[in-house]
Amino acid sequence: MSRGSRKKRSETVWLAEARRAGRGRLQPRKSRGPSIAVLVIGGVLIGAALGWFGPDLAQRFQRSGREAAFPVAGDSLSAQFGFCHVGGGVNCVVDGDTFWFHGEKVQVMDIDAPETHGPRCAEEAALGARATQRLQQLMNAGPFSLESGDRETDRYGRALRVVTRGGQSIGEMLVSEGLAREWDGARHPWC
Repeated sequence: MSRGSRKKRSETVWLAEARRAGRGRLQPRKSRGPSIAVLVIGGVLIGAALGWFGPDLAQRFQRSGREAAFPVAGDSLSAQFGFCHVGGGVNCVVDGDTFWFHGEKVQVMDIDAPETHGPRCAEEAALGARATQRLQQLMNAGPFSLESGDRETDRYGRALRVVTRGGQSIGEMLVSEGLAREWDGARHPWC
């Protein structure tokens, strides 16, 4: 008996048994393969893993708050920061809440740090110098992200950004260390 006739015979026997059992004309079940939903979900997962949805996907989820709900593996910005207390610069820290990154002056938007250029008292100058050094250390500690907020620039033309590493605000780190305050929309004296 050939293989084709065996298959046909087994289908005939199966149909006869199904009729006797009262199930009417049942057809043998054909293998369908994966469903469309499985294919779509698989494609989305593969696409996310390969970065097809853009390198800043995680950052888009963060923009609604100051701190990410999950650590961001996409911190992709980095540079070696020096100091630049006067004039323009490239990859340097101006003071405790301002730095230059790739030729753009950036104001850390979620904090207010003591002034180092025209401090009002010796205490503000000393705290401002410590905040400046600490911001440089934090900026050089590894990759980071820059997140936009409700405004792109301040009145001086500086880019306003929240600086994060692993979803945590670097500005909030400075606040927790007593080197800055949360920005409440106005400057307050440090003396």
